[in-house]
Amino acid sequence: MLEVDDLTVRFGGITALDGVGFAVQPGEMVGLIGPNGAGKTTLFNCLTRRYEANSGRVVYQERDLLAEPPHAIAALGIARTFQNLGLFPRMTVRDNVMVGAHHHGRTGFVSASLRLPSARREEARLRAEADEVLDRLQLTDVADHPAAGLPFGTLKRVELARALAVHPTLLLLDEPVNGLSSSEVDDFSDLLRTIRADLDLTLIVVEHHMGFVMGICDRVICLDFGRKIAEGPPDEVQRNPSVIEAYLGTAA
Repeated sequence: MLEVDDLTVRFGGITALDGVGFAVQPGEMVGLIGPNGAGKTTLFNCLTRRYEANSGRVVYQERDLLAEPPHAIAALGIARTFQNLGLFPRMTVRDNVMVGAHHHGRTGFVSASLRLPSARREEARLRAEADEVLDRLQLTDVADHPAAGLPFGTLKRVELARALAVHPTLLLLDEPVNGLSSSEVDDFSDLLRTIRADLDLTLIVVEHHMGFVMGICDRVICLDFGRKIAEGPPDEVQRNPSVIEAYLGTAA
């Protein structure tokens, strides 16, 4: 589904990604790990066209992803969540989720401004789609509540719901369980397993919670200083000496 080849990104004199390459198969869940500053979020920002790559190639379902404009990414079936919550705090939970659904809409500016019947029908359809996602993620009770003031674990599910409203085939999750309690991490893991099976999703997960990553991912890739230092099954990667050194350092 996704092939990244020799991807390099530089910010001035800093090389954030240095010749990174890997492939993701349909239906796979891949974990992306590494210390802070390893380049994980930079990679996500390249895949979603928020950043420009200096060199390399990214092919998604036989399309040159680096040639696509940022606004076209959702329509290709790619959705993401953010390391720092990217919700609109004053909007209701339902309206936040509908932001993800609106790229399916076809109503033009004039029709929407005049609230023509076609625009009202489309809005009702998108609202129904959002409500279906809210029900799947057990968020119906807070659908009309502003995002501001809700528990952090609930907001994580709201952001996941917004991404699912895009109807993605490839879902990019940036630290989805960061800040969650142990029981919330377990619940989120069960939720991801369910939606992955039900919606036939392919996922790439950036996360520092090793128990979560090793327990749910089919394969793990480790970055350090922008380079890929390990790739393979979770058990193999967590025993890799280079991975251990990247996280724990070496003896003085």
